[in-house]
Amino acid sequence: MDIAIPPLTDTAKLEFGEQNNHLPLEPQLNRFVVASYNIRYARGPYLISGGMRRKLGLMGLRRRPQHVGQMIDDAARAFSSGKLLPAVDVLALQEADKRTVRTGGHHVAQELAARLQMNWVHAPAGIPRGIKPVKREWWLDFEEPIDLHDAGDTGVALLSGLPMSDVTRIDLPWHECPWRPRLAMAATIQKIRVVNVHVDPHAECEGQLAQLQVITDEADRLSAPTLIMGDFNTLSPEKCIETRKFLESRGYTTPIPTGTATWRGAGLRMHADWIFSRGLRITRWGVARPLHVSDHWPIWAEVEL
Repeated sequence: MDIAIPPLTDTAKLEFGEQNNHLPLEPQLNRFVVASYNIRYARGPYLISGGMRRKLGLMGLRRRPQHVGQMIDDAARAFSSGKLLPAVDVLALQEADKRTVRTGGHHVAQELAARLQMNWVHAPAGIPRGIKPVKREWWLDFEEPIDLHDAGDTGVALLSGLPMSDVTRIDLPWHECPWRPRLAMAATIQKIRVVNVHVDPHAECEGQLAQLQVITDEADRLSAPTLIMGDFNTLSPEKCIETRKFLESRGYTTPIPTGTATWRGAGLRMHADWIFSRGLRITRWGVARPLHVSDHWPIWAEVEL
């Protein structure tokens, strides 16, 4: 059952970095590198063991600002140095917190973009205040939730060294997890429609495919080569198969083999993150291991028009 919450104002639905409209136009590129990363608010890789320590009172907030700042530095170095993956031109982030207590007040997308000297746009989730979680997948019991009355928020973001236009917020149908709105966002970059998604992990296959239906319908609004990437939360073989089948039925392809590990926790490895393309050629791709900023690993692809 959906919970009625005050909608975000139009001005709050998207937050643009100050530099977004001031970069000079870039020449058209024939190829560039994209990456997607569920950065888990830059808290580090230990979702389950870290959650156990926090529940036991062994993980305070005093060092949080310093720790998260270091994690953002580590991520910036990974995406720009060319060591774990090629230097990135476009980066899609999920779980990008904005000044929450659990990040020590950091604005993850803004600060990472500043270190990478990129444009950025952040779409806040619009977490409903004062609504206590009542249903969670078992692994999310170890997640550090945003406090019921925290003034901060989480969300998705696009960072780009190239100009972005026609930026669109895509609110997704969400039912199983009433305290956690789900969304995606899209932008046109170098005549390519880039869509950043964060699908609900609580939903069964049918619910996840309903969210993908909204995403692909929005992508079809413009007749342009398209990339859809992000955290699809395909945390079972069935969800991997059904997600891939659905996107392929809409004309998308992916070079990533089903079952490729992009998330780890408590000795488990799962395929949560994907890059799908239509009207484009992916010449190289990879999973950037090891990067210890999140429980996910970044995925990347070199895209050719």
